[in-house]
Amino acid sequence: MTAKPIQIYDTTLRDGSQGEGVSFSLQDKLSIASRLAEIGVNFIEGGYPLSNEKDVAFFEQIRKQDLGSTQVCAFGMTRRKSMKAEDDPGMQALVQAQTPCITLVGKTWDYHATEVLRVSLDENLAMIGESTEFLGRHSTVIYDAEHFFDGYEANPAYAIETLRTAAAAGAKWMVLCDTNGGTLPERIAEVTGAAIEGVKEYGVEIGIHCHNDGELAVANTLAAVDAGATQVQGTINGIGERCGNVDLISAISNLALKKDGYQVLGGKSLQHLTELSRYVYETANLQWRNNQPFVGQSAFAHKGGMHVHAINKAAKTYEHIDPTLVGNERRILISELSGRSNIVAVATRHNIEGNKELMDKILAEVVRQENRGYQYENAGASFDLLVKRIAGTFEPHFSPIKYRVVSGDRDSKNTCEFAEAIIKLNVGETLWFDAAEGHGPVNALDAALRKALLGTYPCLKEMRLIDYKVRVVDSGAGTAASIRVNIESGDEDETWGTIGVSENIIAASWQALVDAVEYKLHKDELPLGGEN
Repeated sequence: MTAKPIQIYDTTLRDGSQGEGVSFSLQDKLSIASRLAEIGVNFIEGGYPLSNEKDVAFFEQIRKQDLGSTQVCAFGMTRRKSMKAEDDPGMQALVQAQTPCITLVGKTWDYHATEVLRVSLDENLAMIGESTEFLGRHSTVIYDAEHFFDGYEANPAYAIETLRTAAAAGAKWMVLCDTNGGTLPERIAEVTGAAIEGVKEYGVEIGIHCHNDGELAVANTLAAVDAGATQVQGTINGIGERCGNVDLISAISNLALKKDGYQVLGGKSLQHLTELSRYVYETANLQWRNNQPFVGQSAFAHKGGMHVHAINKAAKTYEHIDPTLVGNERRILISELSGRSNIVAVATRHNIEGNKELMDKILAEVVRQENRGYQYENAGASFDLLVKRIAGTFEPHFSPIKYRVVSGDRDSKNTCEFAEAIIKLNVGETLWFDAAEGHGPVNALDAALRKALLGTYPCLKEMRLIDYKVRVVDSGAGTAASIRVNIESGDEDETWGTIGVSENIIAASWQALVDAVEYKLHKDELPLGGEN
């Protein structure tokens, strides 16, 4: 059976940017567009050229990029009431964007037309038809039927008539929008079928655009595709207004890997999906969603000893797909819930699988440390170093002797704060005594440590701090409570997590920081004084 192509339409740069806390620079938008084209997305919605200068600049710059077969779309609304389409500034801005496709949004819900736009139902149809006809002289028109499902519930004949009006005026796609995100999958399928039947004489294609207010955007999208939709609109990671849009990562993965008879991204591999997901998170300055299906860090993470024992023998017992299909990886978590299977799985790189006594020692130490407040689930680098220490294979690249941190105001007027760290350590036979200032005590410690070690280990130039988290372990102790510090570090090749626990937040940070540096040096396997 020949697979049915499903077109992927990405609106991360427009609808996604409307999400709370999301803001893209011009370069961000250009870079994300390039990544989307690389994986084979069919359409990229770049923004509304009348709304701001950045979107105008985007359309000017994107024309200079080679996006292959990917088509860029400008987005806009139907002409204003009582105005000719050719005279409307919004219409003119869409044409001037010079995109191969224009996405035109119109009102489908009779209530929205009369109560928000304050126009008659006939005038609303005229706005849709005239705007579509005018834009169609310049580009392919994709018609987004806003509030289609709410409109169909209120007045099905009128909702269908809005589609027929756009189709008769030359639009090539009719996209059904669940704008409020509250429709259920079975109703999505039923109404999508009715829409297809309502415009079949025009030979147009049907698309689906779902929001996630009912946590059903992916299910609704798949239901619409099964009902006959051939275009899926959404955003990477599901970012967008309110509860967001459908997550294209999940929609693409389900269509390609779970459902039979469909082809997405031109049949390209999905192995860059995890990379793309994290790139968009980082570009938008958002935290990764660890439990995000398919691409999240926890999507293929296993903690319970029974689970790990099973997947060591047959991975599909607790994994619905091979994580490498979407560019992700399996993670085995270490905690007091772990059994020997977890230790075996994680410690494989240390070649100690057959040493039952050592395995038991490692497990006992993990339990002891977790009782003190440590958690190794997100501190794999610290766990690796723990294994080395227990196995007797740990060789420190440096030995801290002491440190001191001074932090406070530079003057009596409190106009300038400072932090200064002084450290003393051995690097081989050399005693180092160094100091540095920073924006805060941890930054100062990091700067002093790097200053002392860079001459011997220049590879530390590549290392960067990605995230720093603090959590109170036993809140009942008040200000005397133990503090858990997690540091995420990275270089050009990978990221790693380390942990420190103490009643002193600086001491906990120092532990995590020292582990982060030691892991980097062990990872690179540099001999003392070696070159990078």
